[in-house]
Amino acid sequence: MDDSTILSRITELVDEEHRLRGHAQQVEGSTDEERTRLRELEESLDQCWDLLRRRRAAREAGGDPDTTGNRSVNEVEKYLQ
Repeated sequence: MDDSTILSRITELVDEEHRLRGHAQQVEGSTDEERTRLRELEESLDQCWDLLRRRRAAREAGGDPDTTGNRSVNEVEKYLQ
């Protein structure tokens, strides 16, 4: 996956997140299904941003960004910044 593909995926996820949050505001709350989907979106966004940052770091260090793979949700979510 290249950087432009990752950025496109981030845009898709953010758009969906905004739609869900906007809907929740309009109806004064969200369903369990919507809350679950929001959590999944947040985790996927965290994974995408992590991958993009690590690809950029590899490139800046003279490495091959294409050797950088996805980290698990658990690993990304527990990472201390």
